[in-house]
Amino acid sequence: MRRHPWLFSGAIDKVSGSPAPGETVRVCGASGALLGLAGYSPSSQIRARMWSFDGRDTIDAAFFERRLRAAIGRRQAMLNDPLRTGCRVVYGESDELPGLIVDRYGDFLVCQFLFAGVDAWKAEIVKLLHTLLPCRGIYDRSEAAVRQREGLPPEQGLLWGEMPPELVEINENGRLYGVSIAHGHKTGFYLDQYDNRALVRTLAAGRSVLNCFAYTGGFGIAALQGGASHVLNIDSSAPSLDLAAGNFRRNGCEDERYSFLCANAFEILRELKQAGRQFDIVVLDPPKFAETKAQFQRAARAYKDIALQGAALLSPGGLLVNFSCSGAIDLPLFQKITADAVLDAGRTGQILHYMHQASDHPVGLPFPESLYLKGLVCRID
Repeated sequence: MRRHPWLFSGAIDKVSGSPAPGETVRVCGASGALLGLAGYSPSSQIRARMWSFDGRDTIDAAFFERRLRAAIGRRQAMLNDPLRTGCRVVYGESDELPGLIVDRYGDFLVCQFLFAGVDAWKAEIVKLLHTLLPCRGIYDRSEAAVRQREGLPPEQGLLWGEMPPELVEINENGRLYGVSIAHGHKTGFYLDQYDNRALVRTLAAGRSVLNCFAYTGGFGIAALQGGASHVLNIDSSAPSLDLAAGNFRRNGCEDERYSFLCANAFEILRELKQAGRQFDIVVLDPPKFAETKAQFQRAARAYKDIALQGAALLSPGGLLVNFSCSGAIDLPLFQKITADAVLDAGRTGQILHYMHQASDHPVGLPFPESLYLKGLVCRID
């Protein structure tokens, strides 16, 4: 038994009785031997997710307390770091709590309950969280599309304590970011790019930077902190760029060293090329182009197109910082897409760095699906 936590519908021979959504079920092998305990999800292709591979376990409040304590304990050094006040506390299957995401932003926790099994334990989990990790409030951002596939409605709102303010300020290695818990992407901020923002900071000295899909300015501020000469931030969302402008001011960045452009990146990069613009670093951190494997081909074309346009804007010897957060696009394929894009741009390149999600988003050894973020730093000649 390889201890992968997902049981797909096609792998199940039969179901005894009619377990309700979220109910704990016993999982048995073909021989009848008990393999463990799982939460049941009759609406999903992932029909069950394993709580435990020990059939002697009882799935109760004490079980969730043990798992939450373990997740918090693994991140204790991060949670105690005054220069890291934004951190993922629970990362689903990698922390043996399938479908549960918990992020900390300052004194507030933000949760996502993305699986029928964990949704059934929401009240108990919220109670445990504010006991184990004292905070001012706990907010629900359970609107992700995966809930629909679980037969669950989208849910958002206060779960416990104080309502978070419009913006919660976090510190990331001396960079200050205002996070909109209620309205921001995902749970409010891209915590998974923590290490990669630090890397971009080390590469930026004296260089001009084009920061595409800039969101609220994470990579742009890191580049300026590293000595970039100028950062042009592009995003299609005016509200996101308004937040980014506030973040640049929050960090004392000089006005003449950064600018904003509200535009569709796929269109504006072509216009910048036609205008003869060049940059020393191009950062491409687009949203997820593929939610499922069925969207794979469309996503691959989108990643290639944006990488081609980015590579074409680089000065000789410039750096293409290219990301994908689509789980359906693995690293070898993403490297091939990037290589084809650079070739079609009439350029050549070498990979200087491979990137992935930060260590508060650990990858479960038996669960490769938990590695979703991949990135390349390429020198383009």
